[in-house]
Amino acid sequence: MPSSVVQNISYDAEHRRLRIVYVSGYVYDYLDVPESVYKEMISSGSKGTFLNTKVKGQFKYKKVK
Repeated sequence: MPSSVVQNISYDAEHRRLRIVYVSGYVYDYLDVPESVYKEMISSGSKGTFLNTKVKGQFKYKKVK
């Protein structure tokens, strides 16, 4: 999963929480994200583009670190 923006992606299906670890070290949880969005992001060619167009601005989030 090489990306210049996203270091790691994980998903908690029970809580519908998408966790994004950025290359910068910041960690954000995006809330109430359907599992289908997570699966689509994992298979996308550009994680950063997907994040910017399909996640940011679409879901509430909280900064973890």
